Amino acid sequence: MLPREPRRCIARSAIRGRWYDETMNAETRTCQNCKQSFIIEPDDFGFYERIKVPPPTWCPDCRLQRKLMFRNERILSKRTCGLCGKNIVSMYASEAEVPVYCQNCWWGDGWSPLEYGVEYDFSRPFFEQFGNLMKRVPLANLNNLNATNSDYCNYTYHSKNCYLNFASDENEDTGYLYHTIDTKNSYDSTGCKNLNLCYEGFYSRHNYSCKYTFFSENCMNSAFLFDCTNCKNCFGCAGLRNAHHRIFNKQFSEEEYGEEMKKYDLGDYETICATIKRFDEFVLGIPHRYAENFKTVNSTGDYLSNTKDCIECFDMEGPIENSKRIIYSIPDVKDSMDIYGTGAGVELCYEMVGCGLKLQNTAFSVAYEGHSNRYAFFCRGSNNCFGCVGVRNKEHCILNKQYSKKEYEEILPKIIEHMSATPYTDMKGRRYGYGEFFPGELSPHAYNETIAQEFFPITKAQAEAAGYLWRDLGDKNYSITKKPCDLPSQIEEAGDGIMDEVIGCVHEGKCMHQCATAFKIIKEELEFYRRMCIPLPRLCPNCRHYERLKKRNPFKLWHRVCACKGRESGISNQDLGNTYRNTATHFHGENPCPNEFETTYSPDRPEIVYCEQCYQAEVV
Repeated sequence: MLPREPRRCIARSAIRGRWYDETMNAETRTCQNCKQSFIIEPDDFGFYERIKVPPPTWCPDCRLQRKLMFRNERILSKRTCGLCGKNIVSMYASEAEVPVYCQNCWWGDGWSPLEYGVEYDFSRPFFEQFGNLMKRVPLANLNNLNATNSDYCNYTYHSKNCYLNFASDENEDTGYLYHTIDTKNSYDSTGCKNLNLCYEGFYSRHNYSCKYTFFSENCMNSAFLFDCTNCKNCFGCAGLRNAHHRIFNKQFSEEEYGEEMKKYDLGDYETICATIKRFDEFVLGIPHRYAENFKTVNSTGDYLSNTKDCIECFDMEGPIENSKRIIYSIPDVKDSMDIYGTGAGVELCYEMVGCGLKLQNTAFSVAYEGHSNRYAFFCRGSNNCFGCVGVRNKEHCILNKQYSKKEYEEILPKIIEHMSATPYTDMKGRRYGYGEFFPGELSPHAYNETIAQEFFPITKAQAEAAGYLWRDLGDKNYSITKKPCDLPSQIEEAGDGIMDEVIGCVHEGKCMHQCATAFKIIKEELEFYRRMCIPLPRLCPNCRHYERLKKRNPFKLWHRVCACKGRESGISNQDLGNTYRNTATHFHGENPCPNEFETTYSPDRPEIVYCEQCYQAEVV
């Protein structure tokens, strides 16, 4: 069935800023995958009509899981370039049935994606034909653009002297970063921006010489901070502004602070473990802001900045407007829905993973730069393409075959109609017509290699029951030479010989964290640990990454009431015993706060969650 033409009566949504038919009603539908019900709002229908796609048959969570199965960020394998024969590192496993080229060959002129073009076959489902094309067209080994001495990074841009950074841009002399940008001389950080000489940062920015900082900014010479701003020489502190020389929020003089800090040997592993436990307990005793949202209008989600009419969105730095269910975005995005990872200049895009720059009117794709594309996989700078793989700077292509504009416009409606009339059926009986993202079984990655395992962790048995590919760890060509329990507790006791050791991960591959089972310490990393007085890690980089992710709230919202109960105290959950005595008079006086909100803190969490007004009264 062809997409419907827009209906006659159109009105502006006062809530989300979209266009929709006033006569439309919300509809409850059953997800084809999980069989649970989900709601399609009136303005959702208006968006689908505007970009000429049918409504979804999968619920939002299942759609997100399906998209993420096509994005492997962290699991790298050794392969050989299919063109020049060079040994390379790739995000595609050696067992994956896709040809892989090194960066120079893939971007070079020694081959053309159009060489693999085929005529559309109306006797076979579209996704079957697309799956065959994916197995033939070479793919770039990594998505690692403008990299200098940063061969082991993926989904990165402008990296220099970086090691095992993922989904991070414009960094220098760093390692083990994730969703972190504009950072130097730092390691093991997630969701950060503009750090220098920092370690274990988490959603923090503009910090210098800091360790173990969470949701803190503009701080320096500090360690173990939570929700602190403009603080320096602070340790174990939470909810502070413009503070200095404090330890677990207690004020000291400069001399007293120096003497007190001698009790904490932060270069000792056992001290760090004990401090982490004490700090986590301390943080639970202060109010948590319901959401880290700034300059937002009619928006719901978390970690939003400069957004308008954005619903169920997370980790977005605007200006961004009129969008829904987008995770990770940089500025200048509007009128888009159901996307993981967008670049700047994205407009009218839907059901995407890993959008590039200036992408418009594109859907059901893993795509970069271009407009009016459907079912594009790693196509760059191309417009009006359908079902293409790796096509660069082309127009009017279908299954990598070039057509004239007239031919393209004549055949495309027939293909769309054929996709709906002859849907693809996967091994579990799920049907895919026009309007569905790629079936998960077409992904070149195994489920446990992708970030779907981060968002929707499952076991091998669960993956196979769902019809998803799973790859076992397999044999490794190394032997562990140093058990984690045998590592020196003090960083000063770690000699240069540690760089020759293969260190076993504490998890031993028994977790669900894409555990590498072992790791090595590189020279630059060891020098950083010594400079910053940091003990050697006991977990592999992947497991350290997952440990940080435990501190990130889920990309899901719950409706809650402010936990502030009045002038005397704020209580989040009496059964858990967390209480807080307010330090200021709030607008509601001695009565419980009436404010309600959408938050990523579920009702069963132990944190004390305050609305914006109560939170600001306490921290400012």
